[in-house]
Amino acid sequence: MEPVPFALVGSGWRAAFFERVAAVLPERFRITGRYSVRVPGTAGSLERLVAGAPAFVVLAVPREATPALLFELTERRVAILAETPPAVDIDGLRRLAPLAKAGPRIQVAEQYRFQPLHAARLAIAAGSRLGTITQVQASVAHGYHGIDLIRRFLGVSHESALITARRFVSPVVAGPGRAGPPAEPRTIADPQVLATLDFGDRLGILDFADEQYFSKIRALRMLVRGDHGEIDGREVRWLDEEGLPMRVSLERHDTGHDGNLEGLYLEGITAGAEWVYRNSFASARLTDDELAVATCLARMPEAIDGGPDVCSLADAVHDRYLDLLIEQAIDTGKVVPAAGHIWESAGPLG
Repeated sequence: MEPVPFALVGSGWRAAFFERVAAVLPERFRITGRYSVRVPGTAGSLERLVAGAPAFVVLAVPREATPALLFELTERRVAILAETPPAVDIDGLRRLAPLAKAGPRIQVAEQYRFQPLHAARLAIAAGSRLGTITQVQASVAHGYHGIDLIRRFLGVSHESALITARRFVSPVVAGPGRAGPPAEPRTIADPQVLATLDFGDRLGILDFADEQYFSKIRALRMLVRGDHGEIDGREVRWLDEEGLPMRVSLERHDTGHDGNLEGLYLEGITAGAEWVYRNSFASARLTDDELAVATCLARMPEAIDGGPDVCSLADAVHDRYLDLLIEQAIDTGKVVPAAGHIWESAGPLG
């Protein structure tokens, strides 16, 4: 199998994830060219980038720059994998409506659903063990990332919803950031968003504080409830066919421990005797988020041809739309209604 050729636009922190994945998996992925206005020596123009015949272009640029590049590359009939979110504000999201006609040739790298633990949980929720999923409490990612996971678990597409939200600010000792640990201990004010998304017969609760991404003292939490069972963190509980309570833990299987000499990588995740996640990039030394990015890249050729989406532009727009409505609910203190999709109406936000 030939490696998937893709071009990269961007040179920041997120672009480096795609570069690392390609470097670790040269047999799976190949970067045909790079373009960044900030880094000398990269491809000097989009014309040269497209001339390298990539299967698609990854856009890992600031969200303010994404919409214009989406339109320009679409005009050039180039397939795109864009970083999140696809636009900054409500007007920017609405202006993307014409790009929906490009169909699957525009995908968005909403990678959280492909992180191993979330993928394992989603596989369980999609089965019959838990019954109908009616409630999700997500405290694992901010805004549109958390919203996307909530909608995946609930099986919600673009249904209307009622949104309530508040922001709390609490003191906490600062943890590491993108650049590493803080130079010295200090206490910061940490904003936390607590929002409910009421879809009528299903409820999503988004609860996230900024420090949770890197903090050593602020854990990530996930609760998925169905009428026959639930996933609580790494515990799965349900009733069997005879109504008897069952419980298993999600167990991670890594190589390279003790006397194992296979290398250091994730094999997969089991729930009892069942493998609910298998690593498609076994032997590659990648973090869970890098595995999710690799999955986005690997799924692109099939998605472009009309197969399962990585994350459609319509879905990514809807996640950001709901995210902006949460901010409106915080600012106004009111219940904010969400339409089925932002493209259904040209009216005001909410």
